[in-house]
Amino acid sequence: MAAERKYGSLTVTTPTEREILMTRVFDAPRPLVFEAWTNPKYVSQWLLGPEGWTMPVCEIDLRPGGAWRFVWRKSDGKEMAMTGVYREVAPPERLVHTEVWGAEWPETLNTLVLAEKDGKTTCSLTVLYPSKEARDAALKTGMEDGVAVSFDRLDGLLRSMV
Repeated sequence: MAAERKYGSLTVTTPTEREILMTRVFDAPRPLVFEAWTNPKYVSQWLLGPEGWTMPVCEIDLRPGGAWRFVWRKSDGKEMAMTGVYREVAPPERLVHTEVWGAEWPETLNTLVLAEKDGKTTCSLTVLYPSKEARDAALKTGMEDGVAVSFDRLDGLLRSMV
């Protein structure tokens, strides 16, 4: 396992040669975190990565076999899309889905586990890549910075929802 890396309140590890595990604690109850993670009304407010991006398309069919699709738009008009299919939906504790960024990136399997203790929720997101090379290529993109910024936004949103 590679060394643990911190990005503000986000912890990133590589528990196996094909996985990235991102962990963050939110000061909110688990059902609220699950709602913010799965409701398009909220996802489009926090899952934006670095500054300058919006999410004009946020489609979620939250059921096993249901598809989801997000499209981001940068202030200069550039767009990028991501799609996937839900494999497991177990509110408010677990969500498993595929993720595809486009032809240049392989499909991943993402597992979100939410664990609540004393009113705080630990969010553990594991991304499983088809190979070590694909995982390492993803890490070289600086994805952790975008995730950290998005999770900070999610934290602010959750505080406003409580």
